[in-house]
Amino acid sequence: MEKILFKNKINILVFKRAISVFLGIALVSTIFFSCVTPPPREECSRELLGIGIKNQEQLVKFFMNHKPDADKAKVERLAGFYIEEAAIEGINSDVAFVQMCHETGFLGFGNLVLPEMNNFCGLGAMDAEHPGEYFESEQIGVRAHIQHLQAYATTVDVELKQKLVDPRYSWPHKAKLAHTVHDLAKNWATDPDYGVKLDGLLSELSQW
Repeated sequence: MEKILFKNKINILVFKRAISVFLGIALVSTIFFSCVTPPPREECSRELLGIGIKNQEQLVKFFMNHKPDADKAKVERLAGFYIEEAAIEGINSDVAFVQMCHETGFLGFGNLVLPEMNNFCGLGAMDAEHPGEYFESEQIGVRAHIQHLQAYATTVDVELKQKLVDPRYSWPHKAKLAHTVHDLAKNWATDPDYGVKLDGLLSELSQW
């Protein structure tokens, strides 16, 4: 009888130790996977007004994923300009950047607007006689784009923080109003799906 009791005690101890080892492994695994599993990405806002959540590096990675053969140095410059200029006027840089990508075909251009025009949103591009506005530098071109978005997103009571460089600013600022990218459809562009396309690009950008 004593041998049986002793054997049972040994079995219980072995069982308890096995349970302890199992729980220890489970705990370590939980901690490890919770550390290596990235948190869910924050979704980019569709609002024109506000601060973008993506930094320069993330904007560049998003762009280069679409067009790996693009001039990366130029993309980096533009991403920096969009963040800087948008912050000054209170415009969502994420929205402005994806709109630039859409309007230029990720800097492929190919329609009326040429790369040397530094026109990143198709300002004034209507036909062969009116191919669009020219800007003296990339930064001024980005500034004009931001100002044009500000013209749509605000009322006439809101003034620009910087000197006006957008020659077409006054028309939408008096006659148009858009709160989100969806409001730009049949407004900024005649395409009824314009807002849906920008929304899709923002969803992609949110993953970076």
